[in-house]
Amino acid sequence: MEPKKNPKANVGRNSSLFFAIGLALMLFLTNYAINYKTYDKELIDIGTLDMGEELEEEVPITETIATPPPPPPPPAAPEVIEVVEDEEEVEETVIESTETSQEEEIVEIEEVEVEEVEEIEEVPFAVIENVPVFPGCESGNNEAKKACMNKKMNEFIAKKFNTDLAQELGLSGIQQIRVFFKIDKNGDIVDIKARAPHPSLEKEAMRVIGLLPKMKPGKQRGKAVRVPYYLPIKFQVQD
Repeated sequence: MEPKKNPKANVGRNSSLFFAIGLALMLFLTNYAINYKTYDKELIDIGTLDMGEELEEEVPITETIATPPPPPPPPAAPEVIEVVEDEEEVEETVIESTETSQEEEIVEIEEVEVEEVEEIEEVPFAVIENVPVFPGCESGNNEAKKACMNKKMNEFIAKKFNTDLAQELGLSGIQQIRVFFKIDKNGDIVDIKARAPHPSLEKEAMRVIGLLPKMKPGKQRGKAVRVPYYLPIKFQVQD
């Protein structure tokens, strides 16, 4: 009995290949079946848009009112030109040139003497560099000369001032007189002023200050200057 198949043929030789092809085909069909969707025709009906009907806008009819034209401007008045006879003669101003020529002689100008204006300088007694010197107060510095000057003046006024005048005027108690004066550049006493309870006391104070001796003038930066001075006079009226 002869065999039906070829003994050399191996049926199971490509079985793994066929299995892989069948598996891939089954996976493809399964994926397609899962992702396949169906839609209801009634749900996707979006209707139809009718463009036949259009909105008609009614435009109101406006009436144009014709305005009358403006009246024409009045005619311009004719200019009347009056001819005035020029009877007055106008003198023309001639401007002479200030430029000089080479032919013009040069006049020599004599020297002009300028007078020096003496400036009156005044320095307060408290800040002057060199204070005025009362006779007998030449030694020492500025502070020593100031103290000596005050002492000498008080002694001088105590001798010369008439203190009995206040009693004769009917005044009582302590009397105070304020005296202002200046020591000029020559050392003389000038511009004496006084303030007192009575005019007679003012005159007496001015008289005594006028008797002060001539002093050595004060100096500022080596130059003699005028120095104002204030001196109070105070005394008790004897009852």
